[in-house]
Amino acid sequence: MLNPDQTKEFDALLPGQSTLNGANRRTALKVALGVGYAATAMPIMAQTAIQTSSEGLATGEAIYDVSGFSVPFFYAMPAGKKNLPVVLVVQEIFGVHEYIADTCRRFAKAGYLAIAPELYARQGDPTKYGETAKLIAEVVSKVPDEQVMGDLDGAVKWAGENGGDLKKVGITGFCWGGRITWLYAAQSKNIKAGVAWYGRLVGTASALTPKHPLDLAASVKAPVLGLYGGQDGGIPLTTVNQMKDALAEAGSKGNAAAKASSFVVYKDAPHAFHADYRPSYRKEAAADAFAKALAWFKGHGVA
Repeated sequence: MLNPDQTKEFDALLPGQSTLNGANRRTALKVALGVGYAATAMPIMAQTAIQTSSEGLATGEAIYDVSGFSVPFFYAMPAGKKNLPVVLVVQEIFGVHEYIADTCRRFAKAGYLAIAPELYARQGDPTKYGETAKLIAEVVSKVPDEQVMGDLDGAVKWAGENGGDLKKVGITGFCWGGRITWLYAAQSKNIKAGVAWYGRLVGTASALTPKHPLDLAASVKAPVLGLYGGQDGGIPLTTVNQMKDALAEAGSKGNAAAKASSFVVYKDAPHAFHADYRPSYRKEAAADAFAKALAWFKGHGVA
C-alpha cells in the first residue's frame, strides 16, 4: 500500500571495475543499466527523446562494493582523461534506464565523470515492473535513505579511484533523485554543490525516511539549485516557498551553503519537464535548466 506522500508522487508522474564472486553474483542487480526505457515509464515519446553520442567518451557498467554488496552503476566520462570533475546522477523513480544513461553522457560531453548508481539494487529490479504503483509499493518504498547515502558515498570513492577529482564533486537528481540530492547535500561533506530537479521537499517521517529536505534545510553543507515546475501537480509551490524560507532563515544564522542555495521555477512546466522521452517534456525549460545546472556547478567549484 502507498503512503500519502508516495501517492502524491505517483500522481505527479502520470500526464575500479571488479568481477562478481558467487555471493555478489546472487545479490547484484542482473540488468544492463542504461539500456532501453523502463516499462513503467511508457509510453515513450520517440520524437523528442534525446540520444547523445558516446563518441569521445568512455561509457559502460561497473560495480563497487558497499559493506559486502556490489552496487551496479552506469558511468560516462571523456575518454583518456584524468582529474575530472565528478557528478553523481541520481535516478528518477524508474531506476537507471536509457534516459539516465543519456543524461550521464550529456555531463560527460561537458567534461564530467558522471556516475549513476542503481540505488534500488538491494530491494529489486525496477525493469521487471510494468506498473508504477507496484514498483513504488514493492521496491521504492522499501529503500532506506541511510542506504542511499552510503551507496552515494561509495560512488564518490569509486570516482576518486578511477579518474575523478574528489575536490570537485557535485550531485544532481530527478524526481525521486531530486529529493535525494537535497538529502545528500545536507548529510555529506563529499560534494561542493547540488542541482535538484523537482524533488519532493516535505513528507511524513518514517523509519526508512526519517527526514525530508525541509527538515534538513538548516543542515545544508553544499549550495543547491532547485529546478521546479509551476504546474507540478505533486509538488505545490507552497512547499517550494517553505523551503526558500527555511534556507533563508538558516542563511541568516550563518549557514553559507543555505544562503547560497537558490530556486528557479518554470511557471508553465509540469513535473518531469526534463524527461525528454515522456509527454511531460518541455524542450525550452529543459534546455534552459540544464544550462543553469552546468553554470551552477561551474560557479560553485565543481567544474
